[in-house]
Amino acid sequence: MARETCYRCFWPKALCWCPSIQAMPTRTRFVFLMHPKEYKQEKAATGRLTRLCLANSEVHVGVDFDGNEEVQALLSDPRNFPVLLYPGRDARNLSTGGLTPAELGPRRLVVLLIDATWACARKMLRLSPTLQRLPRIIFNATAPSRYVIKQQPQEGCLSTLEATHEVLLALKQSGLDDYPLPDQLLGLFQRMQDFQIRCATDPNRQGYRRKPYSDPSTRRAHRGRSAERNRFIKA
Repeated sequence: MARETCYRCFWPKALCWCPSIQAMPTRTRFVFLMHPKEYKQEKAATGRLTRLCLANSEVHVGVDFDGNEEVQALLSDPRNFPVLLYPGRDARNLSTGGLTPAELGPRRLVVLLIDATWACARKMLRLSPTLQRLPRIIFNATAPSRYVIKQQPQEGCLSTLEATHEVLLALKQSGLDDYPLPDQLLGLFQRMQDFQIRCATDPNRQGYRRKPYSDPSTRRAHRGRSAERNRFIKA
């Protein structure tokens, strides 16, 4: 029989993360645009865990978001200031004052993050012209990716959870928001990976790894077509 699943964190109920998570308040609205493959297939999907850590956040699953009424309502609301976390030539760097409280004014900052692999993220952006027209934001990462159980596609890329952590750090530095629980996201990320590593190296489990995971800092990054993508995320 299949194990019972918690349908908030999508882990088995015996391993549910929810009791250890405190949803922290933020002024910024975080909107995670999740590719269906990420939603259905990724057991360690960090986007879902990140959503649980942020009280002022939501997840939308799809590929073309021009037809998503909820997303379009957020983008068209004049009380909002929507931005897309995605690299680009004219992207505003939150870490260097690219967006200020004066520019934001009374509007609510809405940060949209594409939760997908780079290949899927590019397709989602291509199919959603309204996302293409949004101002883009980036940041200067304070640390390389801590992802041990996955290989990042490029040097400088981060998981969705790590990218959200960096955005919150930059928003606090810019005076745009607070970050009340700065250790929660990375702590949860570490606990999730520690569990997966223990399972992967257990010789009593079918399909266990015969070699330990290497240190992410020692891995050779895959060479992609665009060095521009190295500026901030993804896994």
